[in-house]
Amino acid sequence: MRTAKDIKNLIKENHINSVYLQFTDIVGKVKNILLPAERIDEILNNEITFDGSSITGFRKNETMDLIFYPDLDTFLIYPFKFSSLKNTARLICDIHNSDGTPFKGCPRSNLKRAIANAQKYNYTMNIGPEAEFFLFKTDDENNIISNFKDSVGYYDLNSDENLEEILNQIITALKEMDCNIEAVHHEAAPLQHEVDLGYDNILKAADNFATFKFTVKKIAAYYGLKASFMPKPIYGINGSGLHLNISLSLNGKNALSDATKSYMLSDAAMYSVGSLLKNILGITAVLNPTVNSYKRLVKDYEAPVYLAWSIINRSALIRIPSERGEGMRIELRSPDGCINPYLAFAVILQTCMDGIKNKTDPPKPIEKNLFQLSNNEIKMRRIKSLPENLKEALDYFEKSMVSRAALGEYIFEEFLKQKRYEWNEYRKRVSSWEIKQYLDD
Repeated sequence: MRTAKDIKNLIKENHINSVYLQFTDIVGKVKNILLPAERIDEILNNEITFDGSSITGFRKNETMDLIFYPDLDTFLIYPFKFSSLKNTARLICDIHNSDGTPFKGCPRSNLKRAIANAQKYNYTMNIGPEAEFFLFKTDDENNIISNFKDSVGYYDLNSDENLEEILNQIITALKEMDCNIEAVHHEAAPLQHEVDLGYDNILKAADNFATFKFTVKKIAAYYGLKASFMPKPIYGINGSGLHLNISLSLNGKNALSDATKSYMLSDAAMYSVGSLLKNILGITAVLNPTVNSYKRLVKDYEAPVYLAWSIINRSALIRIPSERGEGMRIELRSPDGCINPYLAFAVILQTCMDGIKNKTDPPKPIEKNLFQLSNNEIKMRRIKSLPENLKEALDYFEKSMVSRAALGEYIFEEFLKQKRYEWNEYRKRVSSWEIKQYLDD
């Protein structure tokens, strides 16, 4: 545990000039305020305020001040490679009301509430994200101009040494910022890469994911590229997902493993899988929160769309990797990198806990390749699919008691309102495809 004294010493020893206070709004945008390091006493004493009325989903049409409550354990100094952030540090903050109570619209504070609720039953959750992203060249109007001459594929070395340099810099920077990296490799699509972040408790994992995205984008920009976590940026090639490796602990021991049970999966593991499948339609809007998310979730490009689980089958929505014992985990394969990690991890935790409390059994696993089943076979097996668009996902979300419990009334209603607005804006737009298809009609 870092103390205020530790942070002051680090600021002095490393000649820190400025400190960013970072938080995340309801739709997942990372926000910052930059303060001179001379104000560190005010920062550490929770004396920095801001007007919440201008932050998406926070407090529209109200002007009461909100307060930054920094988490001292999140203090870090940005790596030297970030030339624009030289001698700059960062603290991730919870947001509180002016009376010092946690603000109900703060995603990070809400995740802490969900964690505390699970801890009442002696459960904790760890998550290890596998994040996919593209590295593009773009023009001044943010249009992709990469020519896709990248001919390498899954697990290949990049043909462009510049890309290998970027990936090495990402690894180095993340290590300096206390983010554990398990693996980095090229993905199946041109210019697509994956970084596997190490396991951590879900609060630290959410902080790490926000830090990871910031770092990847910053380093890519340093090399003149744009890092994009957009789920489906290019028609006709694989999109980018975010596979989440989930483990539960009970009184400090892996709660998913039981050598005496089928597949060596404990009752808690089976109930968690059962609840994820039962409730996935109602939490998908949080796990796949953009209009574009649903252009990735089609079966032609390896994205999991069918509500099924498997021990070995990677086409299933939920997979149980081969590790057993303390390494036992559940892999949820539908989310994408546009998530707000604090909200996504809260709904996953709530869903698993709901399954354990209600003893929600899963259906039988399906070991056939779901992508090779015909539509008739899918119907005969009564296998349901994920929502086809954001509107459908929001309709399920609105009825989901698990999502409401996970997010709390304030965030639930604000998230729904913001995403309904996003859908309505999208459906009124006319795309270039429509112009080409229908202009001559």
